[in-house]
Amino acid sequence: MRLVIQRTSGGKVDVDGATVGDIGPGLMVLVGFGKEDDETLPGSKVWKTLIEKMIGLRIFEDEEGRMNRSLEDIGGDILLVSQFTLYASCRKGRRPSFTDAAAPDLARCLCDEFTADVTAKAPGRVATGKFGAMMNVDFVNWGPVTIILDSKDFS
Repeated sequence: MRLVIQRTSGGKVDVDGATVGDIGPGLMVLVGFGKEDDETLPGSKVWKTLIEKMIGLRIFEDEEGRMNRSLEDIGGDILLVSQFTLYASCRKGRRPSFTDAAAPDLARCLCDEFTADVTAKAPGRVATGKFGAMMNVDFVNWGPVTIILDSKDFS
């Protein structure tokens, strides 16, 4: 599982011209699952660690302008967007290979469970894109601040 976490002052996801999810200040998170991920991932130690790490990252500024506050501290929102391209391999040629990404049916289930678990722990609202859809994601990367969490780093 990979998470690309970006601090945002707000964002939204549109599908077919309609907004399907929007948030205020908080985190814009791209979520991807790899072929090594399976149905045992939800509820596992690494699963819980990544959720706690994401919500607890101290990447919001305090009164002195230092990144010292977490999403919990500011009561921020989370926008989760599934993105299989996080597992793109560009080792050969110019066309990315996506063979390292989880199969769509499994990824959909994992994404749904991830969303439910994040929603249960998030201090603010949780919004999502639409799995498998062509989405327009619009947000301001506030800082900019971008953090990548990969489950292989926490196993």
